[in-house]
Amino acid sequence: MIELGISTFGETTPLESTGETYSHAERIRQLVAEIELADQVGLDVFGIGEHHREDFAVSAPEIVLAAAAKQTKYIRLTPAVTVLSSNDPVRVYQQYATLDAISNGRAEIMVGRGSFVESFPLFGYDLADYEELFDEKLNMLQAIRDHTVLKWQGRLTQSVQDRPVYPRAIQDNLPIWVATGGNLESTVRIAQAGLPIAYAIIGGNPKTFGQLIKIYKEIGHRQGYQEHQLKVASHSWGWIEDDNQEAIEHYFYPTKVSVDNIGRDRSHWREMTKAQYLDAVGTDGAMFVGDPEHVAQKMITMFEKLGINRFMLHLPVGSMPHAAVPFGTVQKVREKTFLE
Repeated sequence: MIELGISTFGETTPLESTGETYSHAERIRQLVAEIELADQVGLDVFGIGEHHREDFAVSAPEIVLAAAAKQTKYIRLTPAVTVLSSNDPVRVYQQYATLDAISNGRAEIMVGRGSFVESFPLFGYDLADYEELFDEKLNMLQAIRDHTVLKWQGRLTQSVQDRPVYPRAIQDNLPIWVATGGNLESTVRIAQAGLPIAYAIIGGNPKTFGQLIKIYKEIGHRQGYQEHQLKVASHSWGWIEDDNQEAIEHYFYPTKVSVDNIGRDRSHWREMTKAQYLDAVGTDGAMFVGDPEHVAQKMITMFEKLGINRFMLHLPVGSMPHAAVPFGTVQKVREKTFLE
């Protein structure tokens, strides 16, 4: 079965209709309500990203997920992602083991390097250690998950000599997903560790990730991991409404605002054009925008080409009116893609 879920960064960029912006507090409360609704319509997973910027409301996704855990029954709850490089692996495990207890076994961990670097100076980390921090902390997190008593010799992390880490998760093997933007070296390392992988597909043609997934599976199998351990998820931006053209028109403004905001912090930035946007929402583009029939067909094509286990649609609610949450139309997509 292919799982269908939602991810969000808790965006807080101006609404096109009013020019106003949701406060961080209001947006966080909205997120809890959105997770409840996603659970009610039968979606499988909800993910919230960690950021430390004005245009995103959530810096502690585990707390928002915990607030929703008691109000939901079935949906799995995950960060998307926790920036492990600037977090303490002991605290990350403890936080999500606690979430696992509150949700009665529905928690997951999804870690990544993060596409932003604000957390590094905020928590006293050196960007020169960007790669090494993540690799060492991921190894430490796995050791904590796999052994109650931690024995760890750190270089960039603390050393721990035979100290137990509590509480323990309800799930015997608390899932640790690793997110990547499609880097080959990252794909190889994740496969060698036998961890499930999540591709953030936000540009280009999603089908181009097929070769990376093939490499991931081949290396994982050579390492002795079973197929059920080598899960693949994809995360793509999108928006769904009953009318195909209205969905495309309504989604342009929040997409442009988000892309331009991000781009201003990076070199070689240029404003997103309408032509670039239309290419991205087209048949071979990375965004899944339109009516349920259109989005379902595009998803089916991707599933057939990539063989993924989970698809997460990234909804920029907070850049779009909260009242327009399209979870009902997302459920229609589920029905049309025979995901039940």
